[in-house]
Amino acid sequence: MAIKLKTPEQIERMRAAGRLVHRVLQHCREICKPGVTTRFIDEEADRLIREAGARGLFKNYPTYRPGEGFPSNLCISVNDVVVHGIASDTPIRDGDIVGIDCGVELGGWCGDSAVTLMVGNVRPEVRRLVETTRQVLDLAIENIRPGRKWSQVARLMQNYAEAHGYGVVRDFVGHGIGSKMHEDPKVPNFVSRELLSDDILLREGVVLAVEPMCNLGTKEVITLEDGWTVITADNAPSAHYEHTIAVTSSGCDVLTDGR
Repeated sequence: MAIKLKTPEQIERMRAAGRLVHRVLQHCREICKPGVTTRFIDEEADRLIREAGARGLFKNYPTYRPGEGFPSNLCISVNDVVVHGIASDTPIRDGDIVGIDCGVELGGWCGDSAVTLMVGNVRPEVRRLVETTRQVLDLAIENIRPGRKWSQVARLMQNYAEAHGYGVVRDFVGHGIGSKMHEDPKVPNFVSRELLSDDILLREGVVLAVEPMCNLGTKEVITLEDGWTVITADNAPSAHYEHTIAVTSSGCDVLTDGR
């Protein structure tokens, strides 16, 4: 791993990108209602990003298929879609949960964040899933501090989610972030042999995109034929939250909370 430490000045530039991501997600929250299509939400996000003089990080992101990239500005993942959902003309329905992941580059630095929105009358067990997934991210933020190893934080996240009966997705993890959206290290939300053999020491200047993904049922997922859309193997709902977080001398600083 070649983790790039960020200076205080660089972190402040990342915070500016994070503010824009937060603003986009807030607007998505306001317009995500029954009858609205995910394509409309995606187009609105693109408008805000462009008006701010920034660049969306997801549109045309390269895939394994030559000449093809991710087709949307946001990842919009509805109900049993875990991540990388593609915007479409399908309207959102009452009771849906809608995961929205947004990444931007502003002034050469990146911000990345995700929320899961509950639309109307969401079933109680699904509402608990969404709320618990947010709490898993909050737990990580509370426990990130210099001198700790990431496995200590990941174990807390995994234990909390699994104690509530949820499947913790293994196939997709968080990541380092800076002048590029994806930098070292990989940041899992669970403890694995791979992590323990090459653990991440948290120290001042490390910036991570931490993004727990929890499923109401199995942790197993399937990628659809479009090469992007990832769904739960049992079609149970999935929730996803993410923040860009800088490790500071005394703890951590969330760069995508709008401050």
